[in-house]
Amino acid sequence: MRNRTRVTGPAAVLFGTAAALTLGAPTASAAPRPAGVPGPETLGDPVFPNLGNDGYRVSAYHLDLAYDASTRLVDATVTLHLTTTEALTRFSLDALGLDIRTVRVGGRNASFEQAGEKLRITPATPLPAEARATVTVEYGADPRRSLAHTAWVPTPDGFAVCPQPRSAHTVFPCNDHPSDKADFTFRLTVPSGLRGVANGRLTGTENLPGDRTAYAYRSRSPLATELVQVTVGDYVIKERQGPHGLPLRDVVPAARAEALEPALALTPDIVRWVEARLGAFPFETYGLLPCNSDDVNAFDFTGLETQTLTLYKPAFLLQEEKSIGSHLMHEVVHSYFGNSVSPGTWADLWLNEGHADFYGLLYRYERGWADSLGLTTMEARMKDTYARGDQWRATSGPVAAPNEATLFDSQRYLGGVLVLYALRNEIGEDVFNAVERAFLTRFRNRSATTDDYIAVATEVSGQDRSGFLRDWLYGTRTPRMPGHPDWTVTPVTPAFVAPQHRVSGPHDNSATL
Repeated sequence: MRNRTRVTGPAAVLFGTAAALTLGAPTASAAPRPAGVPGPETLGDPVFPNLGNDGYRVSAYHLDLAYDASTRLVDATVTLHLTTTEALTRFSLDALGLDIRTVRVGGRNASFEQAGEKLRITPATPLPAEARATVTVEYGADPRRSLAHTAWVPTPDGFAVCPQPRSAHTVFPCNDHPSDKADFTFRLTVPSGLRGVANGRLTGTENLPGDRTAYAYRSRSPLATELVQVTVGDYVIKERQGPHGLPLRDVVPAARAEALEPALALTPDIVRWVEARLGAFPFETYGLLPCNSDDVNAFDFTGLETQTLTLYKPAFLLQEEKSIGSHLMHEVVHSYFGNSVSPGTWADLWLNEGHADFYGLLYRYERGWADSLGLTTMEARMKDTYARGDQWRATSGPVAAPNEATLFDSQRYLGGVLVLYALRNEIGEDVFNAVERAFLTRFRNRSATTDDYIAVATEVSGQDRSGFLRDWLYGTRTPRMPGHPDWTVTPVTPAFVAPQHRVSGPHDNSATL
């Protein structure tokens, strides 16, 4: 974990005052500061070693996008409020496929260069350590540009974005790593026949000359960059009330609003079910965004947990409840594991996906819906998964040790469920539930690692669980399952042929589908 000073004042104060546009300067009596060094261009993530940047922490972003329906291009400005952790002569942001026009630091023009997926910025004067600075980048973007990887999802009437795991910086320059969460505000300017929507709650609407409308949004809680959602299209907003007065808002293609209503109406009961197990919903709102695209290649997953607004393929939501309810639960659980508590590194993805599948499967079996294997109990599914344990460790690595090619394999989903199931058997259901809630409370609005989860499990259970959990999470062989000494693991023989892996991307290995 990296400590930072969070700025929580209103957006108008954060981005509009003279104070926010100046650097923290030493007083006349302060000792001379070193000239500084170029900031490191990585945070050393074990899965994506080139992702993120060091030497500073971002406390807030303001993202201002204007969509031109005639050219289908985006004109944008991103403003970052950051604090240096060391004296810097240069620092970098992650950026790919963006046409950078100008960069200003503290209101003064800065020189810059684009190198690979980095935007290197040299301010007019070096930044001292522990200085606050506002960085403004003006740029253009083409949502249809062909890139090595991209978050843009072009639609016939606009776009949506799917940044996970490492593509937010194809939408806006940023420190693109979940360990550097920040506050976000948005301004989306669109033709008046369309609607712009982003994370959080709508804070204002402005009619502009040229038959355009600007929509302003603010997220009450900090976001990881991979959880940002901005979408433009012919949408209607459907509002309803969730448990305890939670405002629910769905962003629905206007032509499909009626057909999608049965799926959207399931959300209040799903939220109620998960609140009974994990506590009050952690955000100010929730809803679904059935992206206005029927292109099967638009994105390679069914749902994506962008914070407060889950992106879905519309066709999936047109199915009956027993075919979609378990996965709807999976995505709501991500509001707790993955969004409220983000992974400290991408090697900690099992904390997101294992928990989402764990509760999604519990919900499925409680409702009496058979899973994709025809099984109807958690015990039966875990016995089947247990048998595959050594094979998955051979092909996908241990649960908490993925690489880029295996990041979204089943080992992070069902393999993660198996770890949680083993822990619950080992410490008992009541203590397990206490571990879950304690972890969510301690790391709310922060990032957490596998070590953090192990520490909470040890503390809450009153006994050192590090050896037990490390064997399950990092071992090359599947440990014995507590309470089931008769369960056996299928051996990995020389004749075993490993499945082919795709390059990492969010894809459908969830057992809730």
